[in-house]
Amino acid sequence: MRLYSAEEMTRADEGAQRLGIPSGVLMERAGVELTRATLDHFGPLEGGRVLVVAGSPEVPGGALLAGVAALRAGAGKLQIATSASIAPHLGLAVPEALVIALPESADGGVGEGALEAMLPRARRCDALVIGPGILDEAGAAALAGGLLDALDGPAFVLDAGALIRLGDLGEPMRKQGGRVVVTPHAGEMAGLLGIAREDVVSDPLGTARRAAAMLQSVVILKGPVTSIVVPQGGAWSFSQGSVGLATSGSGDTLAGIVGGLLARGASPLHAALWGVYLHGEAGNRLVRVQGHLGFLARELLAEIPRIMQDLKS
Repeated sequence: MRLYSAEEMTRADEGAQRLGIPSGVLMERAGVELTRATLDHFGPLEGGRVLVVAGSPEVPGGALLAGVAALRAGAGKLQIATSASIAPHLGLAVPEALVIALPESADGGVGEGALEAMLPRARRCDALVIGPGILDEAGAAALAGGLLDALDGPAFVLDAGALIRLGDLGEPMRKQGGRVVVTPHAGEMAGLLGIAREDVVSDPLGTARRAAAMLQSVVILKGPVTSIVVPQGGAWSFSQGSVGLATSGSGDTLAGIVGGLLARGASPLHAALWGVYLHGEAGNRLVRVQGHLGFLARELLAEIPRIMQDLKS
């Protein structure tokens, strides 16, 4: 199976539109085939090292879900940087992870010195996932900006709390040269672009393209139809997901899957395409067993390696 560049896919999509085929339809079909074709290109047995910067006293599960998802996607080594008060508990809940206890403020937010505490280990990682479960918006923005500015080499996934003030981090984002994947839902995209949520819902592909160009990153705009867009404007879509994927914590698992694929050596575009596909297919498999509603984000995790194995065989 041939792998198509973003520029080739964009030209193909434009040609399809001239024939009356809606934008994104061709991308969707090609994206799934590309996913299958690139399975064996995502790293050998050495799975790479991922650092998940996530969690807070109120939402410790965000770090757990994202971290385990990265391992399920094939990352070889997992490190979790999280609030000091919950670090021992996460260490017990995820014994496969090395857990870094970050200084926290009196109200449980990101404390002074948190960036410095994780930088030595962050520099040795292949990918970072920043944001799941972090409720301190200013602290998450400071961590994201500091890591983007200080690191030159690893790939990034920015999710949840790390997205809130991302519009102020244009220069650090551009510095990364396309090594960043951002994963907003419609509300987070609205805040990122300073527009109403209704504007995002009415034109998801247009807003995703605007954000990708502004941030010079791959954008995964989550929704009933998920759009994956590169800075040059090339776009893919995924519409086979279940309504059950809207469950609490599902976005944390997606961020972790993409981070795990990045750690294995996937490009940001391939990690985004494959991550969305794996996440959606995991939901579909749970639907066949449990129904459309009521399955949990944690239950998606065990499906990921099974799907990868099935694709390989």
